Amino acid sequence: MNSADFTRLRTLTDAGHLPALNPEYAHRKPALRLGALDPPPRVLLLYGSLRERSFSRLAVEESARLLQFFGCETRIFDPFDLPLPDQISGDDHPAVHELREHALWSQAQVWCSPERHGQITGIMKAQIDHLPLAYKGLRPTQGRALAVMQVCAGSQSFNSVNSLRILGRWMRMFTIPNQSSVAKAYDEFDEAGRMKPSAYYDRIVDVMEELVRFTVLLRPHADQLVDRYSERKDRNEPVDTPVEAAGIAQSMTR
Repeated sequence: MNSADFTRLRTLTDAGHLPALNPEYAHRKPALRLGALDPPPRVLLLYGSLRERSFSRLAVEESARLLQFFGCETRIFDPFDLPLPDQISGDDHPAVHELREHALWSQAQVWCSPERHGQITGIMKAQIDHLPLAYKGLRPTQGRALAVMQVCAGSQSFNSVNSLRILGRWMRMFTIPNQSSVAKAYDEFDEAGRMKPSAYYDRIVDVMEELVRFTVLLRPHADQLVDRYSERKDRNEPVDTPVEAAGIAQSMTR
């Protein structure tokens, strides 16, 4: 699949317009001196509602603008035609294939779900369920940094972000310490869909700053961090470390 086949990426409008941000307090390079900043960190953002005015999507779009401000590349996946898991034999559907390609492309991810009935939405869960731990010998999620967020219809709660943390751990991702929960989301966005200045917006800035830092720290070591004895054993791939090589060389000279 090449970039011409990507038909489910949302176009981010006004990417450079950040009316709620006070730039004098914002680091343009929050990961400076933590690791190589080039190439730019690649971040996939997922949201959990198909409503025309989806607050989880609007929060993700604000996050993507901030990530671009911090020097990242971003992709926002639109799950409008994503089938249910196991609905189609072998998950052979263009939306599933595209979602997995974006996940493989990413070095970090942002998951934002509405809280519905005290939990994440089925749309959010379906996207995660379509991301296998291993796919064609590759790992769409393992070793990647993850930021979790939620939007609430009422007072602030943390049920969705707590569930997303469990899922992130299950997908062998490194979920960053900070998180965002936006209470009464319907009051936090203007008619144009832009987030108003508030402590909730400031927390999203905090989360995106932290995600960039952890991504830059982790990405050079992602393969090593998810290298496991049990999997090497299953693949019949003996290790060849300097210590073991030295031991073999000594035994051969005896």
